Amino acid sequence: MAISRKKKEELVEGLAEKLGKSKAAVFTDYRGLTVEEINEVRDKLRDQGIEFKVIKNTLFGLAIKQAKLDIGSEELAGHPVAVAFGYDDEVAPAKVVFNFAKSHEALEIVGGILEGKNIDSQAVKSLAQMPSREELLAKMIGSINAPISNFVGVMHASLRNVVGVMNAIKEAKNS
Repeated sequence: MAISRKKKEELVEGLAEKLGKSKAAVFTDYRGLTVEEINEVRDKLRDQGIEFKVIKNTLFGLAIKQAKLDIGSEELAGHPVAVAFGYDDEVAPAKVVFNFAKSHEALEIVGGILEGKNIDSQAVKSLAQMPSREELLAKMIGSINAPISNFVGVMHASLRNVVGVMNAIKEAKNS
């Protein structure tokens, strides 16, 4: 059944809005995936708060123009497009799609956007291999905490040495 023009315009507006508010989006070619596999990737993405949409290329092209994004259509030419929209974390969509594509060769990453800028498939793969925001924060906190922990360790060692010397003096006097 054909979609009415009004419905198509609403879809384009919705897609343009999603593109505008997403911190990152990953464009994929899903040819060769079964319905179960598409639902599996959708579930994995949904668990991370990421939306996955299969989009008709012409409607997606119109949404890109409406969102005023500079995305080359040559990357998307000849590919049926499914997009993973990430609204909270810049790395999460790339990471989940990349990990899924490792075990499902039919899913191909063809490009994406990162904070409104076009990135190619290689950049998406590089982004996927970066640590997550939480991992980076944990490393930073560990780096900040290390000098304090070392200082406390040195102070404890000094106190242990003082106590050891005092015990030795006490034992020497008692003998």
